[in-house]
This record gives sequence, structure tokens and C-alpha cells, in this order.
Amino acid sequence: PGVAGGAFRLRFDVRSLALRVVEWGAHRRAAWAGLPYGDQALFVRRAVLEAIGGVAQVPIAEDLDLARDLRRHGRLALLPLAVSTSARRYQSNGVLRTWARNAVALAAWRRGVGRDRIARWVRG
Repeated sequence: PGVAGGAFRLRFDVRSLALRVVEWGAHRRAAWAGLPYGDQALFVRRAVLEAIGGVAQVPIAEDLDLARDLRRHGRLALLPLAVSTSARRYQSNGVLRTWARNAVALAAWRRGVGRDRIARWVRG
């Protein structure tokens, strides 16, 4: 009853050491900061989703808004079951570069930088 929603463990559809490090980091971020990303297949109780007014219609980081709002209504459950996520972006842009871009976008979101600005930067 105290669970507002949650996410699955991230697992890429391609296996490599670098991507396993990203998977591990995503699990740590979700566990320590309570901020799973959408590619971890977020889920939410219907009553909570209605109480928060649904998913924010913003250009980027709606998954972070959802996770933050869920924590205000209860606990986030991080399931040990993995969801398969495409590694295409990491493969085409480079693992380190994609990870760094995501980290900077997360920091900008936390500091309240405008969504349009973050989206322009992330999407090039």
C-alpha cells in the first residue's frame, strides 16, 4: 500500500562491459536518488497518477518529474526484474559521450534549467 510506483532494472539489448557499467549506474541512481529514467519502464498506481495530474507534457525529463512526484505520494519500488532497452543511442553516439550528456542533462534539470534549453542541447 505504501508503494506509489516504481521501475524495473535496466538491461541493454546489447552486452558490453561499458554498457554493464551504465546499467549498474542506473540502478545506483534509482536506488540512491530515487530517480529511475523512463527506459527502466516506470509504473505507477492509477490513483497516484490521477492525484499528480498525469505525466507532465514537457519537451524533456518528464520521467524525472514523474519519479519525483511519485516519491511525494509513497515509496518507489525498484524491481529486480530487468527490462530490455535499446542500446542504439549509446552505440551510435558512444557510451561515454551518451552517459555524460545524460549526466549533464540530469544536473541541469536538478538546477531548474529551462526544459527547452536542455532539450536543444541534448538533441543537438
